[in-house]
Order: sequence, then C-alpha cells, then structure tokens
Amino acid sequence: MIRAATTPHPRLGVVKLASCDGCQLTLLNLEDELLAIAERLDIVEFPEATSHRSNGPYDVVLVEGSVSTPEQLEQIHEVRREAKLLVTIGACATAGGIQALRNFADHDAFRAAVYAHPEYIESLATAQPVADYVKVDAELRGCPINAAQLVELVTALLTGRRPNLPDEAVCAACKRAGRVCVMVAQGIPCLGPVTMTGCGALCPGYSRGCYGCFGPREQANVSSLSRQFISLGRSPQEAGRLFAGFTGYAEPYRDAIVELGGLPGASLAGERAHRAMGAGVNAEGKS
Repeated sequence: MIRAATTPHPRLGVVKLASCDGCQLTLLNLEDELLAIAERLDIVEFPEATSHRSNGPYDVVLVEGSVSTPEQLEQIHEVRREAKLLVTIGACATAGGIQALRNFADHDAFRAAVYAHPEYIESLATAQPVADYVKVDAELRGCPINAAQLVELVTALLTGRRPNLPDEAVCAACKRAGRVCVMVAQGIPCLGPVTMTGCGALCPGYSRGCYGCFGPREQANVSSLSRQFISLGRSPQEAGRLFAGFTGYAEPYRDAIVELGGLPGASLAGERAHRAMGAGVNAEGKS
C-alpha cells in the first residue's frame, strides 16, 4: 500500500526521460488544483516548470518517459536511490511508448530512418519501461495521463490511502456515455475491449477506434479481439499492427504483434539501403 511521507511538506520531483513532455503538462494544466497541490508539496525538481534544480532526496518522484539512452539508464537508478516513492506517468514510462516499437526491429535501421546523422545519436538497443530497471511503487497510464487520475493519486499519497483508480475497459466508458459501438456499427477496429479506461473513450466519441493509449487491462482477451479484426476483413499482419501503437510493447499486445506478423519497421532495412545509396550518389556529385 502507498503511504504518505511523514514530513509536513513532502518533497516532490518530476523527472523526464525519453518522452514528449505531455504528461508533465497535464500536471501544469491542473488550473483548479495546482495551487492546492503546491501548498501541500514542495516541488523541488521540475525542469518543465522551473530552472531550480535538486538531486533529491525526494519523498515522491514522478517519472515520465522510457529508458532509451545510456545516460537515462544511469539517471533512473540515481532517481530510484533518492526517492522514497517512485511513480511512473504515461505510456512511455509504463510501457515504453512509441519509441519502444524499435524493440521489434533492427535498432540501427530505426535510428537511420529517423535521424539524418545517426552516428551522432547515442541510444540503447531497446527503449524500455522504467519498471524493467527499477522498482516502481505506482503508475499512471495514458498518452497523456488523465488529470483526474493524477489528482487522485497525489491526494492518496498525501493522505496515506490506496489510490482509487479505475479497472475496466474503455467499452464501459462508451456504454455510460450512450455511444454506439464503432466496431459493431461501422466495422472500425477498436482496442477498447482490451484497453484500460482513463481517457473517457475519447476516440470512439469521434467515430474512431481506440488506439490503446492506456495499455491492456488485466486479463485482456487479445486473441479473441484479434480474431474479430480478421473477421472484419483485416489480414493477420494488419490485425497485429493495430496493437503496435502507444503501448505496443506491453504484454499481451506484444505477443499479438509477434504472433500475427504485424512487426513494426519491417521495411526499414530497405529504406536504410535506399538512403545509403542516395548518399553515395550525392557523394559522387551526381543528381
């Protein structure tokens, strides 16, 4: 059980690894609650918000982003040593994020496809969730995280109780909102049946299938949903790629991607060869 720190004003740190900063912005966008949080916590480390620096110790540290570079690997071990409670926030920190899709393919091919000068980029062969390297005390999922869930977690930390976070599929949120199922009515593939709720079923509300931002819920029947995608006319490979999104490296999405042959980056080797050939042509001074 998560317990509140014993100090009058617990020290809070917010740390960024490989991420887009969206989950940190969720904290800054708490217009109605941020001042009250700041009165109860000493925010001693938050590069997104202040130039003030602190290496700890922390009573609570929120970590956004996956571990993707050697420097970040050292950093997360140092943060863990300095933190009483470590909470991962967002799809990158909890599941590896979009950058973890490179784990399914050749690391060098991905790097060459993204960066004009990959030789200058120092990165690990895989992008991993924080829990693969250090003990994590709690997590908030999503891309970005849900603001109400963040407030609930902080409140629970301050009062010494267990956070009351939902444990149901996105479909439940759709039902409560009275929305027609996009998969049943329109044949649109949707990860809602196997994905943890938290976004308010945002995408189905706009007649789009769920992308799985909050990751798989417990005991998600991914195999059954995969068969449903195939029955809707998708090839096994296409069905597998539907799971290869924000939380594609999380189990059991990862197994579905591999088993169905929906591996990301399958064409990267060819693209890298094409770019290398183009570079050779330019070096010879030809158009």
